[in-house]
Amino acid sequence: MYKKITFLVLITIFVSCKKTDSDDSDKNEKDKIKTARWMQGQWENKSTDGTLTETWKKVNDSTYNGQSFFLKGKDTIHYETIVLQQIEEQLSYNTNIRGQNQDKPVAFVLTETKENQLVFENPKHDYPQKISYTKVSKDSLVAEISGIQSGQPSSEKYIMIRTK
Repeated sequence: MYKKITFLVLITIFVSCKKTDSDDSDKNEKDKIKTARWMQGQWENKSTDGTLTETWKKVNDSTYNGQSFFLKGKDTIHYETIVLQQIEEQLSYNTNIRGQNQDKPVAFVLTETKENQLVFENPKHDYPQKISYTKVSKDSLVAEISGIQSGQPSSEKYIMIRTK
């Protein structure tokens, strides 16, 4: 009888301590990249100029991939790929815009983090020098690029709605 009880207790402890793969994934996820979890999904901004779509997917515990494109009718006016990556304690936003910067990525580093906002900056870049994402609600965010363009302060805001 004692052996059966001991066996049942051990089985219960073993089962209660077992973790799922998603538990391990969340546990291993780097601290800085966790601040961007709310960005995952597909976001869209429709205007009279066209439709801006941005999609974010988690690749692993330290990397998210993003894709952004602007369509006017059936024409792709703008296309970029983004890698949001944590290396050690630094979160970096690396954007590669087709037809710009000799098709090489430009890095922006995280300079400010709030519960619902991420700000990335690269003061040496021509324009923009600052990229920010602000979570308004679970289904909306504001993406903003800003800086000095042609010697004048400039900024563009995009109110994005979650579509997926």
